[in-house]
Amino acid sequence: MFRIDTYIGHAEAFHFVRKDLAETLPLFEHNHDFYELMLVDQGQVHHWINGVEELLGRGHLVFLRPSDTHALQGVPGTGARILNVMFRQETSTHLVERYHEELKGRFFWQNGSLPTALRLHGPQLERAVNSLQMLQTSHRSLARIENFLLSVITHVLDAGDITDDRAPAWLLAACRAARDPRVFRQGANGFLAEAGRSHEHVCRQARRYLGLSPTQYVNRIRVQHAAMLLAGTDKPLADLAAYCGFENLSYFHRLFRHQYGTTPHHYRRRHSKTGTV
Repeated sequence: MFRIDTYIGHAEAFHFVRKDLAETLPLFEHNHDFYELMLVDQGQVHHWINGVEELLGRGHLVFLRPSDTHALQGVPGTGARILNVMFRQETSTHLVERYHEELKGRFFWQNGSLPTALRLHGPQLERAVNSLQMLQTSHRSLARIENFLLSVITHVLDAGDITDDRAPAWLLAACRAARDPRVFRQGANGFLAEAGRSHEHVCRQARRYLGLSPTQYVNRIRVQHAAMLLAGTDKPLADLAAYCGFENLSYFHRLFRHQYGTTPHHYRRRHSKTGTV
């Protein structure tokens, strides 16, 4: 077992490393007494994880738990490189206790046999790389790692694109369809119709692979779309909420504040391109 105290001092809370992976087969698989966020920054990686072999490419982000057993090998000729941050179990415990409703069953805290693995692209991948690289020169404090993790989970990752690569094709298709206003205005009913499976089955698989119910998933997308409209148009708030499928304005306010930590009015004032408040 690899131990966090091998990498950091008693007063430190995390360790960051940029690592070029060897192309030879690993000698053994290992587990550890810490959590680990791993991003493939370059090339391709053979990943042996809990008895399964996976091929990871640039942009794959894996949320490894202490219970996971794994090993890595760079695919020959691809120049495989990862960015990796390790942090103590106490940090995880504190975060999930404080932000239980937001984190329960998601990311590091999902209970599947395999850890959550997401594939990032474009600006989302750039944000993740930049956030990780900032840890290289920062003080290894508890506040810094908690701020980083919360930032990755709530801002770097686009809530509408948080899907596990291992999810069934029909669920991934429903997630893509849910980006369409024609679908998300219908709420969970639109998502369920696109999934084409029973309500119970869709809810079960959504919880497993998205960490959210269909209603929670679609509401995140609707609120994201509302934020985009707030920043880019002068549409009245009530009309904007209705356009996104929210008939109850107070419910929209509550969801928006939960997702963005501020009111729609203040969000528009900070981000508006038109200057309208």
